[in-house]
Amino acid sequence: MWGFMPIFFKQISHVPAFEIVAHRVVWAIPLLLAIMAFRQQLVEYISVLRSWKMLRWMVLSAILISTNWLVYVWAVNSGQILATSLGYYLNPLMNVALGTIFLSEKLSRRQWIAVGLAVVAVAILAVGAFSTLWISLTVAGSFCLYGFVRKLAPVGAVPGLAVETTVLLPVSMFAAYWFAFQPDSSGWTGDTETMLYLVVGGAMTAMPLLFFAVAARKLDYSLLGFIQYIGPTIQFLVAIFLYGEELDEARLLAFALIWAGLILFSSDAFRKKPAPA
Repeated sequence: MWGFMPIFFKQISHVPAFEIVAHRVVWAIPLLLAIMAFRQQLVEYISVLRSWKMLRWMVLSAILISTNWLVYVWAVNSGQILATSLGYYLNPLMNVALGTIFLSEKLSRRQWIAVGLAVVAVAILAVGAFSTLWISLTVAGSFCLYGFVRKLAPVGAVPGLAVETTVLLPVSMFAAYWFAFQPDSSGWTGDTETMLYLVVGGAMTAMPLLFFAVAARKLDYSLLGFIQYIGPTIQFLVAIFLYGEELDEARLLAFALIWAGLILFSSDAFRKKPAPA
């Protein structure tokens, strides 16, 4: 679902990114409440809202994930899917660097090489594709910091997303209302098909994360991390073969270095995995 999501947002590329994200928040709330009711997680959701100690972390994570959504949607609808794909490839290697700096985690030689390859890839993009580098770095950086904040705030995946969405709801409702009364409004007062896409955007936010939360409990973490490369790989293929985005020499070399780094990173994780009892 994450991999093919650009196709969904391309159907409403005529809608401003800020309006799409606003509707994404507004329509995610009912679905998330229904999911939490079914999974008996409403108590956890309410307890987080009542605890400022936990809520302040959720406010920070809400700012980070909304930044990620906004840049991602804008980039997709501006024909920069490759830049977002690269950002999500960079994300796990950026996580490794963040863990080393702030959590005192130790890196193996292979992991250091993987991080080094990512740094070289960014340097190549800075020279050969500087105009889109900020997209990749913002997507990767915001999602990396989002995961770091969520690690510090031990809240379940769905209740956490629901709290973040609740935090963003006032601004999102105001934005959706404001856009509705613009002369070229494409939301509330626009065509029915566009409005339907905006409503479904709420599910497009919640469902992949719900499946991810289930998978996180059922799969080994190393396998889960490797599977997460499927999303940006699909985005990469969609950008090239469906929308004809140009893969110039700088981007191709950067992707090759990132892929090499991820192979080293993943092989190291599997090599360290304990043998089954």
